[in-house]
Amino acid sequence: MNREFFEIRAKILELAASFDRLDRGDGAVEDRRIELIREGLTILDEDTPNRAERVQLLFSKVYSEGWRSEYGL
Repeated sequence: MNREFFEIRAKILELAASFDRLDRGDGAVEDRRIELIREGLTILDEDTPNRAERVQLLFSKVYSEGWRSEYGL
């Protein structure tokens, strides 16, 4: 538990510093990306299984059969 505690604590501190930098930025931070980050934090705060999967899906695009043509590949 000690090792995990220190690793998680370091990551939380890194997140806090990132949010502080955003707050000090140019003020253009209220967009969909910030909403997604806040939704991800909400998922982490829940006491439910599969949090990693749910966060990954939150930040993922829905699969499309025609993805190659959509991206010009």
